[in-house]
Amino acid sequence: MPEPGKKTVSAFSKKPRSAEVAAGSSAIFEAETERPGVKVRWQRGGSDISTSDKYSLAAEGRRHTLTVQDAGPADQGSYAVIAGSSKVKFDLKVIEAEKGEPVPVPAAAPAPAPTEAPGALAPATELEGSSPSPKGSSSEAPDGPAPGSPGAPDDPIGLFVTRPQDGEVTAGGNITFSARVAGASLLKPPVVKWFKGKWVDLSSKVGQYLQLRDSYDRTSKVYLFELHITDAQITFAGGYRCEVSTKDKFDSCNFNLTVHEAIGPGDLDLRSAFRRTSLAGGGRRISDSHEDAGTLDFSSLLKKRDSKLEAPAEEDVWEILRQASPSEYERIAFQHGITDLRGMLKRLKGIKRDERKSTAFQKKLQPAYQVSKGHKIRLVVELADPDAEVKWLKNGQEIQMSGSKYIFESVGNKRTLTISQCSLADDAAYQCVVGGEKCTSELFVKEPPVLITRPLEDQLVMVGQRVEFECEVSEEGAQVKWLKDGVELTREETFKYRFKKDGRRHHLIINEATLEDSGHYALHTSGSQALAELIVQEKKLEVYQSIADLTVGAKDQAVFKCEVSDENVRGVWLKNGKELVPDSRIKVSHIGRVHKLTIDDVTPADEADYSFVPEGFACNLSAKLHFMEVKIDFVPRQEPPKIHLDCPGRKPDTIVVVAGNKLRLDVPISGDPAPTVIWQKAITQGNKVPAGPALDAPEDEGDSEEWVFDKKLLCDTEGRVHVETTKDRSIFIVEGAEKEDEGVYTVTVKNPVGEDQVNLTVKVIDVPDAPAAPKISNVGEDSCTVQWEPPAYDGGQPILGYILERKKKKSFRWMRLNFDLLRELTLEAQRMIEGVVYEMRVYAVNAIGMSRPSPASQPFMPIGPPSEPTHLAVEDVSDTTVSLKWRPPERVGAGGLDGYSVEYCQEGCSEWVAALQGLIERTSLLVKDLPTGARMLFRVRAHNVAGPGAPVTTKEPVTVQEILQRPWLHLPRHLRQTIQRKVGEPVNLLIPFQGKPRPQITWTREGQLLAGEEVSIRNSPTDTILFIRAARRTHSGTYQVTVRIENMEDKATLVLQIVDKPSPPQDIRVIEAWGFNVALEWKPPQDDGNTELWGYTVQKADKKTMEWFTVLEHYRHTHCVVPELVIGNGYYFRVFSHNAVGPSDTAATTKEPVFIPKPGITYELPRYKALEFSEAPRFTRPLVNRSVIAGYNAVLCCAVRGSPKPKISWFKNGLDLGKNARFRMFCKEGVLTLEIRKPCPFDRGIYACRATNLEGEAQCECLLEVRVPQ
Repeated sequence: MPEPGKKTVSAFSKKPRSAEVAAGSSAIFEAETERPGVKVRWQRGGSDISTSDKYSLAAEGRRHTLTVQDAGPADQGSYAVIAGSSKVKFDLKVIEAEKGEPVPVPAAAPAPAPTEAPGALAPATELEGSSPSPKGSSSEAPDGPAPGSPGAPDDPIGLFVTRPQDGEVTAGGNITFSARVAGASLLKPPVVKWFKGKWVDLSSKVGQYLQLRDSYDRTSKVYLFELHITDAQITFAGGYRCEVSTKDKFDSCNFNLTVHEAIGPGDLDLRSAFRRTSLAGGGRRISDSHEDAGTLDFSSLLKKRDSKLEAPAEEDVWEILRQASPSEYERIAFQHGITDLRGMLKRLKGIKRDERKSTAFQKKLQPAYQVSKGHKIRLVVELADPDAEVKWLKNGQEIQMSGSKYIFESVGNKRTLTISQCSLADDAAYQCVVGGEKCTSELFVKEPPVLITRPLEDQLVMVGQRVEFECEVSEEGAQVKWLKDGVELTREETFKYRFKKDGRRHHLIINEATLEDSGHYALHTSGSQALAELIVQEKKLEVYQSIADLTVGAKDQAVFKCEVSDENVRGVWLKNGKELVPDSRIKVSHIGRVHKLTIDDVTPADEADYSFVPEGFACNLSAKLHFMEVKIDFVPRQEPPKIHLDCPGRKPDTIVVVAGNKLRLDVPISGDPAPTVIWQKAITQGNKVPAGPALDAPEDEGDSEEWVFDKKLLCDTEGRVHVETTKDRSIFIVEGAEKEDEGVYTVTVKNPVGEDQVNLTVKVIDVPDAPAAPKISNVGEDSCTVQWEPPAYDGGQPILGYILERKKKKSFRWMRLNFDLLRELTLEAQRMIEGVVYEMRVYAVNAIGMSRPSPASQPFMPIGPPSEPTHLAVEDVSDTTVSLKWRPPERVGAGGLDGYSVEYCQEGCSEWVAALQGLIERTSLLVKDLPTGARMLFRVRAHNVAGPGAPVTTKEPVTVQEILQRPWLHLPRHLRQTIQRKVGEPVNLLIPFQGKPRPQITWTREGQLLAGEEVSIRNSPTDTILFIRAARRTHSGTYQVTVRIENMEDKATLVLQIVDKPSPPQDIRVIEAWGFNVALEWKPPQDDGNTELWGYTVQKADKKTMEWFTVLEHYRHTHCVVPELVIGNGYYFRVFSHNAVGPSDTAATTKEPVFIPKPGITYELPRYKALEFSEAPRFTRPLVNRSVIAGYNAVLCCAVRGSPKPKISWFKNGLDLGKNARFRMFCKEGVLTLEIRKPCPFDRGIYACRATNLEGEAQCECLLEVRVPQ
C-alpha cells in the first residue's frame, strides 16, 4: 500500500487524449497535474512549443491547455507534455474537410512487450525513448524530397540537409529512412549512427531484416545515409534516432515507425469497435483516461499473437529443482551456474502459493525467474484495472527510474519491468504492488561458464631464466586453477610460483627456472582448460658467427668479430695463448651479442693466432692473422711495372672473405712512368670478366670486359665494386661481398717499358641456404621421425650440423628441440602432446653461422594406436565355432577407437587369418566355420586412425570340439527356502544351469508337468525362468525342475507359497461387563491366508460418535478384557485378524452395544482462588554473539515472556531498525527473530532487542561479526 502523501509514478492526474479534428478547426488538449505550481512544457518533434499565432498555451491552477489554431495537414503528428520526470505523448489527426466521408489515418499500433526479432531488431520501449519529426514535417515518403526541392526541410544550423521523417508500413512490407548531410565544409566523412529507443545500436543488428547504406554525391557534395527495413514486423514499431557527428559538431534527429496489421478492405468499418485512447510511438504506453476514444486498440485480438512473439523461455531451474531429489541439488546448481545454492533453496522454501482469487491481478508474477549474466529479463503482470497505479519493489525498496537499467512499460492492462544488463547485484526478490495487494517473485542471475579466449604457449628456457605463462579468459576476476603435471599449485608455494591477475589475463611466473620445473602446466576454469609444456635446458652458449682468418697489409686495420647467443656473456681475447691488453692501437668492444677486436696500423708483429674465450663456458673461438709483406725495391727511371706481392711463383693466392663484409685488396705497384692498372675477373668457362675498360687497353682483348680505374675516370665512392689507384698502389674494394664476387681476379699493370700480372683468388663464404621443408614419418603417440635434405649451397664451408624447431599449428612461437648440433639428417622428436597439431622446420649451420629457417613441414598430429584389449577369454566352444569376449583397451588416446579385428591361426602355423572382414565395434565375436578338432590360437587388435594397436592373444591353443559337460543346476540361495508371494503379484524365478550340449529342461508341480497359459516357462542356453503374471492361491505347491543330457540329469526342488489376507475372526461375543471393564471372546478366522497369523487388533466405538479407537494391537489370544470405559456410555467392539500380508478386509463386530451403568454420585464444584497473571517482560533465552559470512542471510533469535504481551523493538548501535527494509522482524509465541538479508561488513555492530509492557521492560544485546570470505 503506498504511504500517504508519497509521490506517485506519474505527475499527471489527467492526461491529454489523442484527437481527430477537421481541417481548419482548432484542436484543444487538456492536462491536469497532481499539484498546482508544477512547470509544464509542451513539445512537438522534440522542440518546445511557445505561444504564437499557431499555438495558444494556458495554465490555471493544476489545469494546463494547448490550443492548435487553424489545424492543417502539416500540424498532424505526435505531441508531448512534460512535467518533472513524467512525459505523456498524444497524437493529432487532421481530416480533410472537402472529403465526403472522412477516413481516419491509422494511429501507431501499440508496441507489444519488447521481444527479440530473429536476426534483426531488438525493440526497446522507454518512457522518453522517442520523439516525432521536427516542426513542419509530415509523414511523407521515407526518403523525403531531395535537397533543394520545394518542401525540403532544410536545416541551416545543424548538420542535416534532410532529416529522416516519420514512416508507416504494413506488416511484411519494406521501408527506407533517409538522412542527408552537407559535406561541403567537412574534411572527413561524418560518422552516422542509428538507434532504436535510447540505447539499442542498430549497427549490431544488421542482417536479414535490417541494412545500412551510405553514398556520396560529388556534384552536390551531400552524403546520403539510409536505414532499410525488410519484412517489417509488429515489434519493429517505435521511436528511432539518427545521430551524426564530425570532429567538432554533433546533431541528432528522432523519428517514429508505425507498423500496421494487414487489414482487408471489407474490415475497415470494424475499426470503430476497437477505439480507445493510447500513445503513439515507441515510448511508454499509459492509459489516458477512463473514457474510450481515439486510436485503435487491437490488444484483445492480438493476445495470442503476443504470446507467440515472446522470446523462448530459458530452461527453468526452479522447476528442475522442484522435481529433483535433494541429492541432485548440487549437480543441478553447478550445471546452471548457481553459486548461492543455500540462499536459493531457502528462498524457494519460503515462497508460498496464493490459492485465493486476486482482485487486483489477472496474471501474477511467476514464483521465480532465471537469467544469464549480461542479458535482460522482463517481469510481466496483468492487472484487472488498466488505470491502476503500479509500484515495483526490489528487496522491499521501491525501484526508481534511472537511466536505461530499469524500463517501465504500460500496454493496456499489462505492466512490464525490464531489467537490462543483469548482474549479480540484480539477484534479489521483486514485488509488484497494486493498491493493497502484491505479488512476489525471485530473480536468479546465472553466471556463464568461463572460457579460455587465448590459450597457453609452450616455452623453452634455460636454467635460471624467468618463465611467464599467460592466458586470457572470457570474464574478469574469474577463479582459475593452475596445475603442474596434474597437481594443483597452491598459494603455499608462493616462494616458487607467483600468480598474477590483470583483468581477464592470468599469469603464472617462475622467477628462476630449474630443471625440476620442466613439465606440463595447465589452467582450469569452470568451462575450459589450457595446456602448455615447459622445457628447461641446461645453460649452453651458441655461436652464431665465429671469427675468421684475416690477411691484411701493413698499416691496414684488422677486425675480428664473433656473435654468441647470450648478450650478457663476457670474455677475453688471447694472442698466441696470452691475454691481450687493449691500448691505443688495439681496441676491444662488446655490443649486445657481438664481440669485436680491432687492430689499427697492422705490423708484422701482429701476425699471430687470436682467440676469444667466453667466461663460464668451455668454448674457444680461434682465427689467424696473416700479414701481407710488401717488398719495396729501388726502381730506376724507366722502370718496368711491377706488382709487389708475396707470391714469387705467381701462383694464385686465396683470399677468404665473409659475405656481407668489406673486401679490400691492397696491391702495391711500381713503375716509371706510372703504370695503368687493369683488374679482370675470370669467367667459369675460362673467359674473364674484368672490372672495367682500361683507358688504353689493347683492342685484341675483345673476349673480356675490362674495367679500368684511375684518378681521372672514377671517384672513390662510385659503385659497390670499385678500384682506387694511386701512384704506388691499386686498391680493389667490394662493399658487402656477395657470392657472385668470388673467383680469380687478375691484376695487370702496364707501362711503355713492360707489364706485370698477378692472379688473386677470392673466396666468399656465407651461411648455408635454407634447407627444404622437412618430411614427417612414423608419427606415434608422442613422437615422430623428422627427415630433411642438406641445403643446395653450403655457404662455402662444410655443414657443421642442423638445428630443429617445432611449434603448435595455431601458435606463433617456435621451440628449439636441440642445442647440440645434429650431424645426421634425421631425428626422432619426442615429448609431444597427443591430439595437438604441430609443424617442424630446420636450420643448417656452418662455421659462419646459421641459415634461414626452412619452410614449415606439413602439419601433423601425434596420435598413437590404442593399447591391446584386455581380459581376452574363450566364452564357449562347439564343433565348428568358438565364442570370444574381451574388454576395451585401457588406453584409447586422442584418435578414439574405430573397432576391433579378430584373427586366428592353427597351432604351429604363422599365417593369421581374419575371422571377419572389416572391423567390429562390439567386444565379443562368434568365430564360425572352424575345422573340428583343430587347435587354434586367437588374437584381437584395437584400431584407430593411427592404425592397429598391439594384439592380445589367447594364452593356450583352443581345441575346436564340443565338450561334454555334466548338467548342473545352480539354485540361488534365496530360492532354497520357502518362496512367498502375495496374491496378484508376479512370480519370476530364474535358475542358472550348466551343461553341454544344451540340456533338456522339464518343470513339474506335485509330480505333474506344468501346462496352461497361467504359468509360462522361458529357457535360454544358460538359465530357465518360471513366470506367473498374477499369482493365485492355487499356484502354491512344490515345483521341481530337471535338466537332462542323455542319461545324466540334475534336479532342484522349490516350494512356492502364495499368501493372502486372512478372513475376519468368528463368533465374537461379550462374556461379562463389570465396573469400567468388558470381557470379550472370539474364535480364530476360518482362513488364515495360507500363512501364520500374527495376532488380532481390538477396537472400540462409542455409540454416540461411532468413532473407532484401537485398544489392543498384535494381540495373540482369542479373549481379552477392555478396561477404562466411560460410565453411562454404550460401546461396540470389533476384532481384525493379522498375518504377514496385513489385516483382514472386514472385522468381527458385536451386534448389540454394551452399556456401562452409572452409579448415583453427587458432584461438588471445586473452589479456586483468583490469580494475578500480570508479569514484566523477561528474556528466557537472550541473544548470543554471532559471526556470519558476508552474502548469506543471517538470523538473530531470542525468547521473551510477559503479560500483557510486550511490544518488541530492535536496535543496531542504538538506532531503531523498524523502518529499515533490509531487516525483517518476526514474533511467534514469544520467539523473536531478526532476519538480515545478505549482510555486508557494514552490518557489523551491537544489536539489541527491547521488550516493553505495562509492568516494565527488558533488553538483551549481542555482537554480530561479518566475515568476508577469502
